[in-house]
Amino acid sequence: VQLVESGGGLVQPGGSVRLSCVVTGFTLDSYAVAWFRQAPGKEREALSAISPKDGRTHYGDSVMGRSTISSDNGQKTVHLHLRDLMPGDTAKYYCAADLFFPRPGFWDQSTRWNYWGQGTQVTVSS
Repeated sequence: VQLVESGGGLVQPGGSVRLSCVVTGFTLDSYAVAWFRQAPGKEREALSAISPKDGRTHYGDSVMGRSTISSDNGQKTVHLHLRDLMPGDTAKYYCAADLFFPRPGFWDQSTRWNYWGQGTQVTVSS
């Protein structure tokens, strides 16, 4: 199982970014995938999760209303589109996968996710 993130970079405040997570070693519709981020000196924060099999999603409070998670099962890719970016969104963004799609109240626990990518850096600055 391998996950590879891409799409990060330098973004101006108010801009948007589309992050991608390509998975190999398993079929996308048999796993759940989530996005987390971690800024220096801060704990890892859950952003969103999706069950590619049936489209169920979760969103964290910090990105609710300005983010969209989606999956392209044929391309084995999960995207996270994040809009209205602020300097506080600066962090390294990770995707994670697991066999089970956690229920509300559990999906945001990083220990629930067994497979992780190496991350992609997003820096929001003018």
